[in-house]
Amino acid sequence: MATCYRHTDRQTNVACSNCGRPICPDCMTSTPVGMRCPECARQKTKVVRSTSGMLSGAHPVTIALIGACVAAFVAQVAGGMDVVSGSPAGTVTLDYGLLGFGADPRAQELIGVGEGEYYRIVTGGFLHSGILHLGINMLALFFLGALLERAMGGWRFAGIFFVSLLGGSLGALILSPEDLTVGASGAVFGLMAAGFIEARDRGMNDVASQIGFYVVINLIFTFSVPNISVGGHIGGMLAGGALTLLLAQARRSGGAGARPVEIGIILGSGAALAVACVVAGNAAVPPGL
Repeated sequence: MATCYRHTDRQTNVACSNCGRPICPDCMTSTPVGMRCPECARQKTKVVRSTSGMLSGAHPVTIALIGACVAAFVAQVAGGMDVVSGSPAGTVTLDYGLLGFGADPRAQELIGVGEGEYYRIVTGGFLHSGILHLGINMLALFFLGALLERAMGGWRFAGIFFVSLLGGSLGALILSPEDLTVGASGAVFGLMAAGFIEARDRGMNDVASQIGFYVVINLIFTFSVPNISVGGHIGGMLAGGALTLLLAQARRSGGAGARPVEIGIILGSGAALAVACVVAGNAAVPPGL
C-alpha cells in the first residue's frame, strides 16, 4: 500500500485526482472532480454547469466518439439498413462488422477476421443495429464520459475506451466467432468497470455504489435478453477494469512522473488484445479452409 506523500508514516489507497500522488485523510480536499492534494486543491477548477458548455469542450473525446458512432450509423442507413429494425444488415454492417469467420451472401466469398480482415476488431464497435441500439449505447457513453473524462484526463479515457473495445471484440470472437457482432457496448461495459474502480480508489463510495448497481442491472440484461453479445460485454468489462487497476497502481507508484508508464500500459494492453483477437479469429476458421 502506498504512503501519503506528505505524511510518509500513513498508508492510503487514495490518490489525488489531478497529480496522482497518494494522500491521507488529512491531506484530502473534496472537489467536483474527486479528491485532491493540498497543492492541487488551491488551483482553480472550472465547473461546467450548462449542457451547451458540456458539449462545447468539457468532454471532447466523448463527443468525438459519439460523433464517430453516429456517422457510422448514417453510413449504415445509406447502405440499406432500416433505421428502426436494423435489418437488412446493409453494406457497411456486412463489410465492417465484427466476424471471426463467415461467408458474404452477396459475393459468396469468405470474410472475417480469420480471413485477414483485421480491421473488424475495431470497426465493429462503431456500428449499431438500429436507432434504439445506437441510442442506448450513446446515452451510456455520454454520461460515463462526463464522469470519467474530466476526472481521468482525455487520453486515459480514450485508452480505456479502445482497450475495452478490443477486449469486447476478443470476448465475442471467443464465444460467437460466426455471428456478425456490432455495437459499442463492449467499450461501454469497460467504462462502467473503470468508473466503479476509479470511484472506489478515490474514496467516492456513493458514486461507486451507484455505478455498481448500474453494472449489475446491465449484467442481468446481458444474460436474460436474447441476441446480445455476452462475450462482448464480459470481455469489455474485464479489459476496462483490469486496465483501470493497472493505471491506478502506476499513478500510486510513480506519482506525477507516472504518465509514460501509463501510456506504455495502455499501448501494451491494446497491442496484446489485438494480437489475441487475430489468434481467436484464425482459430475460428474450420480446418482445411
